[in-house]
Amino acid sequence: MTSVRPGAYTSGAFTLGAARRCAAKQTTLLTLLLLVPACTSTQSYPPTAPSTGHRTPPAEAPFKLADLAKSDIDSVAEVHFRESIASAKLLTEKLYRRNPRELKKSNMTTPEAGVARAFDPRHAWHFAELSNQRGIDALAIAFRADFAGDRIFAFGVGIGSMISQAYNDKSNFYITDSLDAQRLYNAARNLEIAAWKLANARGANGELLLLSNEMGSAGATNLSFEREFGKLIAYQDTLALVMAQRTNRAIRRFSQSLATAVFLPL
Repeated sequence: MTSVRPGAYTSGAFTLGAARRCAAKQTTLLTLLLLVPACTSTQSYPPTAPSTGHRTPPAEAPFKLADLAKSDIDSVAEVHFRESIASAKLLTEKLYRRNPRELKKSNMTTPEAGVARAFDPRHAWHFAELSNQRGIDALAIAFRADFAGDRIFAFGVGIGSMISQAYNDKSNFYITDSLDAQRLYNAARNLEIAAWKLANARGANGELLLLSNEMGSAGATNLSFEREFGKLIAYQDTLALVMAQRTNRAIRRFSQSLATAVFLPL
């Protein structure tokens, strides 16, 4: 009877096992790639944070098949985007409450209604009263001395759409997506400029265009706007560093005086 050499049997088993493992990996990769197109959806935003500044703890999201097409970094980017939009909406709402005269310039009856319209995904950040401008162009309108419209609406649209642009106008991310670290960094610097302008921009009469932080007696001091801006800036800077490390690309850093600074393009 012919004997089977152990070496030959072991080699054959190893080859068969390796082939099966390779086929399984290829099947998994193909499944993930097929999932990505099915995972795309319209941009969605979280609800407005309460006017007290305390956010409701995020609901525990159930596992979805689409999650198989996400990396850990994709999940981190989604969290940063959601928190950024929530902060932008809160800033807009707080500005309406601090500057009720601006709400009267629009057809909105409550701060919540003004925020809801500005951040409604169905408009895709395009509004006739802002000449369909968004991002830094909408922000420029908000601080223009001769603008007679709702400055807070322009400010909310500008901040929200600029953040959206930095995230490629997406709210969900998958393994085929990639964010530009430079755009995130530029967005953070633009937020610093917007915060400075909000606290310093004045009209022809010398009065502030919009009221925000208030420095007064112990009971009148209000720095909640500054704190919210700090969160927004930190979200973009942190994710910019993560993306720069992921893509092994350096961030070009800018140094300019806030008093004369111009918004950086995205």
